[in-house]
Amino acid sequence: MRIIIVGCGKVGSALAEQLAAEGHDLTLVDLSDRRLDELVSALDVSSVRGSGTSYSVLRDAGVKEADLLIAATTHDEINLLSCLIARKASGCHTIARVRDPEYVAEVGFLRDELGLSMLINPELSTARVVSRLIRFPSAIRVSTFAKGRIELIDVRIPVGSRLDGMAVCEVNTMLRVGVLLCMVHRAGETFIPKGDFILQEGDDITVIVPPREQAYFFEAIGIPNDHIGSAMLIGGGKISFFLAGMLLDAGISVKIIENRLERCEQLSELLPGATIIHGDGTDRDLLDEEGLGSCEAFVALTGMDEENILLALHAGKHSHARTFTKINRVNFEEVIAGLPLGVVIRPKQTTADLISQYIRAMQNSMGSNVETLHKLQGAEALEFRVAAHHLTGVPLQDMPIRPDVLLCCINRKGKRILPRGQDVLREDDTVIVVSTQTGMKDLQDIFLKDAEGADA
Repeated sequence: MRIIIVGCGKVGSALAEQLAAEGHDLTLVDLSDRRLDELVSALDVSSVRGSGTSYSVLRDAGVKEADLLIAATTHDEINLLSCLIARKASGCHTIARVRDPEYVAEVGFLRDELGLSMLINPELSTARVVSRLIRFPSAIRVSTFAKGRIELIDVRIPVGSRLDGMAVCEVNTMLRVGVLLCMVHRAGETFIPKGDFILQEGDDITVIVPPREQAYFFEAIGIPNDHIGSAMLIGGGKISFFLAGMLLDAGISVKIIENRLERCEQLSELLPGATIIHGDGTDRDLLDEEGLGSCEAFVALTGMDEENILLALHAGKHSHARTFTKINRVNFEEVIAGLPLGVVIRPKQTTADLISQYIRAMQNSMGSNVETLHKLQGAEALEFRVAAHHLTGVPLQDMPIRPDVLLCCINRKGKRILPRGQDVLREDDTVIVVSTQTGMKDLQDIFLKDAEGADA
């Protein structure tokens, strides 16, 4: 694919390295000759010096022939304007990095009115990653769809679990829970299970469980109850704000320690359910007074890597909390990897990974309606947007769906629907599909070929 990256800071540079390694044709745009020279000498890319808000600069970068433009400068307005110019100039796909929380509330409007393919907020995306790891401490993996609203959770059936020897069709009745079992990975093989499939201990299963039933489900199948009930966040920046809101919604108590009084007052108004402490998060006495020893999750989110590392080391020594450490710089990677820092959070790398994931989905879809793509063990999970189709409005039980495909979930204007036989697809729904047949490019690919020909 031909891709233009506007802004070659840490996010842009990380993206350039990933995408160049995947063989994409890259052109970099930045105001800094030094940044461009460093990347051009290290990677097989071309560059244009200038502003991403200049049509002539984008024209020189080849916007009219580009498949995608990614605006990743540190200024939201420059990113949005760059994407708007690119859309008007060539109609290419566009991705804007946007950090202001006010824009988050308007993401739908901005995406639709400016024609953006994706609008990504690094702090919000990072908060989602940390939130999932706190809420699912026993999960092997959590894959998200529908802008984070739908989660596919991978867990291993433990020894002695009630699921051992149970048929898939019995799970909901026996456990009295509304779970959809999407996939089973056993001894190197991946199965899309039918109702008579018998589960075994040691199986890795992929499930969708309504959030309100997740804790009960894990307990019912014998997974240790590692539920985290309290979290201490050091630093009151944007990540803390987003993360605290998510944790509070999940019923987890949150305490934030922030050294700026004005920010504490803002957080108190924005997060009435959280406890906001004005103080120095590196003060050991303050940490002890505020319950470091009893907290279950400790997240170091100050603006200084060194402080975060020391805080995480201290928390690991003086508490049993699961620790999370935010680190922005990538220097001394081998030293950091050897430290007991718990989960290392890299907001800029998270942003680059999410954008790269979208590009892989876009490339895989060849311009069709794949919204999200996750590679699983021996399978793919894809999110398709439903366009006008002769099968919209037809009950799922009457659709000619391939046997190696499972339609897992329907997202209808933010509402999650675990599909049953009588459910139907509607235009503008997004649907989550799991299949052991990789390389699907369009929603039409989930149907049997013979049936498609007969319908035509």
